[in-house]
Amino acid sequence: MNYDISKSVSQRGSGEETPENRQINELADELRRGCQIHETQLRVGQGHVNSIEVEQRVAEQYAKDHGMWIPMADVFDLGVPGPSGNENDTYVSNDIIYKVNNLLNNNGSILHLLERVMWHNNLFYDTAYTIHGFTGFEGRSIMPVLKQRLVKDASPATSIEIDTYMAALGFEKKEGKGRYANREFVVWDLVPRNVLRDKEGDLYIIDAEIANNNQ
Repeated sequence: MNYDISKSVSQRGSGEETPENRQINELADELRRGCQIHETQLRVGQGHVNSIEVEQRVAEQYAKDHGMWIPMADVFDLGVPGPSGNENDTYVSNDIIYKVNNLLNNNGSILHLLERVMWHNNLFYDTAYTIHGFTGFEGRSIMPVLKQRLVKDASPATSIEIDTYMAALGFEKKEGKGRYANREFVVWDLVPRNVLRDKEGDLYIIDAEIANNNQ
């Protein structure tokens, strides 16, 4: 079996802003600005402010103001329902997979999710995400809708292939299944269901848990 990974090794430096990350950065800046204004207004009359709740309400209003709000009744219009996991419900349409993220792995924080998405885009640019919109139950919950290129005609990669691929990106294998690290990041949950091999033998990280060692 050939483990010579060449075409898909496209790791980018963490300081390089991709077009996808530029969109996400602009969204994150708007959410932070809106949260600061909203929290200041609430503190005047209420004292304690739940920052996650403020963040979600600001994101909901931003989505509605910018045509990014998707009513829950319209979510199935995104595409054919695909596999669902702990974090995402998926919908497939032609060459795109949409992931409706429930924020469970981000303690309810949209800003935390956006940060993780930007790390993913820098490390695994071949499967970069953009933000398609937001859905949820108005005034109660909100879920970002991520958009990612669909890897077609693919099958799960083997553990050996994943080890080889991550080594080519400069990551060391760590204790724990599917766990790797370099000087800046720890990446885990790189198990076969989250790493695909296409018919040409190229590997694609479609989902990963990522943490920054410096935070």
